[in-house]
Amino acid sequence: MSIQKLFNEDIKVINIGSPSFVSDYERQHVTFVHLDWAPPASGNLTLLGLLNQIKPYQAKIQQANALAVSRIKAAEGRLIAVKKAYDVIPNMSKNTILHAGPKIDFKLMAGPMRGAIIGALMYEGLAKNEKEAIKLAESGAIEFDSAHHHDAVGPMAGIISASMPVHVIYNIIHRNYSYCTVNEGLGKVLRYGANSTEVIAKLKWIEKSFMPVINDALILSGGIDIKSITAQALHMGDECHNRNKAASALFLREIASYILQTKHEEQAKKEALEFIKQNEHYFLNLSMPFAKVALDSARNIPYSTVLTVMSRNGVEFGIQLAHSKEWYTAKANYVQGLMFPGFTEQDAAPDIGDSAITETFGIGGFAMGGAPAIVQFVGGVVAQALAYSRSMHEISAGKHQLFTLPPLDFMPTACGIDMIKVVETGILPIINTGMAHKEAGVGQVGAGLVHPPMACFEKALKDFVKQLKEEHR
Repeated sequence: MSIQKLFNEDIKVINIGSPSFVSDYERQHVTFVHLDWAPPASGNLTLLGLLNQIKPYQAKIQQANALAVSRIKAAEGRLIAVKKAYDVIPNMSKNTILHAGPKIDFKLMAGPMRGAIIGALMYEGLAKNEKEAIKLAESGAIEFDSAHHHDAVGPMAGIISASMPVHVIYNIIHRNYSYCTVNEGLGKVLRYGANSTEVIAKLKWIEKSFMPVINDALILSGGIDIKSITAQALHMGDECHNRNKAASALFLREIASYILQTKHEEQAKKEALEFIKQNEHYFLNLSMPFAKVALDSARNIPYSTVLTVMSRNGVEFGIQLAHSKEWYTAKANYVQGLMFPGFTEQDAAPDIGDSAITETFGIGGFAMGGAPAIVQFVGGVVAQALAYSRSMHEISAGKHQLFTLPPLDFMPTACGIDMIKVVETGILPIINTGMAHKEAGVGQVGAGLVHPPMACFEKALKDFVKQLKEEHR
């Protein structure tokens, strides 16, 4: 076609990649189609080279990822007990304290985690005050470890000490367990680093009064299906990370009659019911271990690049993949969102907590499109929440047909974050989460949205290629 003929016809414009020309087309009233395109791995030659090296193994990777997704989807989590951590968590000693995120030394911990550990040591009776607790924590007599190394998870600081009651989740399909503390509610609580007298008193009440009642109720129930509650709650406006209003109410409906059937004193039963009723975040500490038990069922699958963990300790963000228990870490980002009155972004600690296990599973931030009201808590707009739920499919190996989002025409949630797709597309998983004050003992200061560092995924890709080379020498 000649140039003269070309310009005598209507020009149909396709704008590829750069959005900088879009405003020019609009001002000139030119009809155009914008193709949102970027080169794989943002054009990074090193990453492109690594991605090319795994192409010969693509069939094995896809098969392994399909297996991982099928195991995650098949998991059936039952809440069967609430017991002291020492009695049920593997390799837990009286001097063990578990925390969120990759393992970290006490001296390097963020303020909220240090504050929560101080509170835990006083709660356990191992220290009388903050000064004694710090001295003990620094002495080497306490073993600090990642909760994930013990099949457990905890929100925010994620602290679990020996006497703390934990929910026991059993996966009846793959026969594995996971554990999580009882949610204390909002405000000044241990998971945000608060350790005052009233914080310790509430923890003691949970241990001495709430735990016996709820555990006996669970024995009578034969176990409560957490998966079905999650699916129903997603249809009622929850995303089961930062919004748990419906899920907590559904759980209360399931457990209430069994609490009433226990042989405990009426006052103890009344207090247990009221505690769950007044705590709209109670279900968070059930959705987390359910996600954990499901993801752990996809462990030890050779060639799988599906994520089984995303977690942060307030200093580092870490991920793990289905083929390995290796941590791939980078400096934790800061959460961007809404601050509580009286606080600014400068007051917040870096991203912290195991609660991103919900997003790793495919709910939480991944399901915000089904919970538009969440933007009132974490910031953003409804359109953004809908877009996030759609875009997460671009970096996932499958979808969970049981978990669907009504506002998106019952679109299934994305399932099985694929490390390779994250690097290829440059799209990072979205996480909605709370913000803790950077200083110990203050508590929650806001909530918002955050992404993992891309460096975690780049390190995972580099190590994956290295393992492939060693295996096929």
